[in-house]
Amino acid sequence: MQVYFSRSGYTACMSSKSRLRELRERAGISQRELARAIDQDSSNVSYWERTGKTPRSEALAPIAKALGVTVEDLLGLPPVKTKGVSGGRLGKVFDRVSQLPRRQQNKVIEMAEGFLALHDQSKGGA
Repeated sequence: MQVYFSRSGYTACMSSKSRLRELRERAGISQRELARAIDQDSSNVSYWERTGKTPRSEALAPIAKALGVTVEDLLGLPPVKTKGVSGGRLGKVFDRVSQLPRRQQNKVIEMAEGFLALHDQSKGGA
């Protein structure tokens, strides 16, 4: 990410002009759908994609949420280390699933939730 300093503060530009577009397309949604999801005009989304300018700070979290990514991903920053699923086979699977388009991620989540619900039922009914 490039940061420009001025007397009034700073302005940031996403590291790639097409970063937002790439993430939006990976999520499988149109500019109009993204604009509706974040309560913005679609011309704003088009402008951000065309120019590489970073949206206002209050728009970053809703955009990231709508695209199924983190704000760090949106800005092209290195991922923040978090505790969670450790390495191993399950961690590798979740990492690969996180790279799928949003709609396919939702299908995987639905299948996992269905499996977990059946598992919970079998524990309660046994």
